Amino acid sequence: MAEGIKVLARSHKSLIWTRQQLGNQLRSALLGFYPGALEAFADDLCGLDALSLLKQAPTPDQGRRLSLAKISSTLRAAGRRNLEPRAAAIQHALRAPRLAQPQLVAQAYGLTVVSLAGVLQEVIANIQHQEKELGSWLQRHPDAEIYLSLPGLGNVLSARVLAEFGDDPNRFHDGKARKNYAGTSPITRASGRSKVVMARFIRNDRLVDACQLWAFSALSASPGARRCYDAQRANHKGHEEALRILANRLIGILHGCLRHRQLYSEDIAWPATAEAAA
Repeated sequence: MAEGIKVLARSHKSLIWTRQQLGNQLRSALLGFYPGALEAFADDLCGLDALSLLKQAPTPDQGRRLSLAKISSTLRAAGRRNLEPRAAAIQHALRAPRLAQPQLVAQAYGLTVVSLAGVLQEVIANIQHQEKELGSWLQRHPDAEIYLSLPGLGNVLSARVLAEFGDDPNRFHDGKARKNYAGTSPITRASGRSKVVMARFIRNDRLVDACQLWAFSALSASPGARRCYDAQRANHKGHEEALRILANRLIGILHGCLRHRQLYSEDIAWPATAEAAA
């Protein structure tokens, strides 16, 4: 089952990367001729409301003609709240006077915007569909309850981490082997009096990405994880390095939970007297 989850999890992540790439293309196109749209949708250019409005008004001239009622109905259909102030802000941004491209150039850009917005809508719909499928597949896995008990792991991240680690109970001899595979355990290089601690560069990038997101999510879900991160930051570690150290600790905790077939316990994972260390 883990192999099936891996196929779905990797496909889901690839779609997210595709959404990011298409979003960057859309932003670049708007920057060339339609800065009002960038201001109007600065909070979420790839949101369903922004994409719907861009398809309705893909050029500055069309954007200026959008009525407040039309903007509000589009926001409502996309599930937005506080419609009136949001709709007014969008209309104000779209109608603000700005330098314009020649009409034919604007029309060409507009066709590009419509195409990109349509593809993005399809990609987002597929991402949402695959998230539901991932949750369904994960719930049928015997390790699902353990993964989901750990702070920071929801359905999607649990599926991604499980997929990359696999479910063979004999694959990793100990927690250190699992950390090494994840690429979170450091490499120490010493020569004479010099000593350098470095991150591993040969690693599973998809697993590294999932574990970094896991560590970041755990900051608001686990007081112990927050103490670990804060201790590293107080020790002059950068944000990314502190997250890697926290991820390394969380992977060790996950290994212990899987080995002993126990759900996560905050008190066991982070004893009050223990130092926050990797």
